[in-house]
Amino acid sequence: MVMFLFLVVALAVVVAAVTLAVVGGGETGPLPEAAPERLQDPLPYDRPVNRADVEALRFPLAARGYRMSDVDDALGRLGAELAERDARIADLESALAGAQAAAHGAHASHVSMEKPAQEDQ
Repeated sequence: MVMFLFLVVALAVVVAAVTLAVVGGGETGPLPEAAPERLQDPLPYDRPVNRADVEALRFPLAARGYRMSDVDDALGRLGAELAERDARIADLESALAGAQAAAHGAHASHVSMEKPAQEDQ
């Protein structure tokens, strides 16, 4: 009999807890907004990504963490932009090295074409 009473009380507590959770515990305000199911703040497409964009990037939580497709898309975009920047930096460094070599070559040929000054004896 004691066990039966214990089970009835436990069942009543569980039913009350579930009811409070579903109803909202008596709050009079609306339910809070649900988290977005998709990434709401994607990286900008009209300009290069900067540090502030990466720091502000937040991924919505999914059942087991983050949505892998959102993370993959963001990392793919960042990887492509970094590769593009690395290629641009390499092009600029190559152009700078070529310009420096041309300037050095012109300076060397200019110096070598001059006649040494003759000393009066």
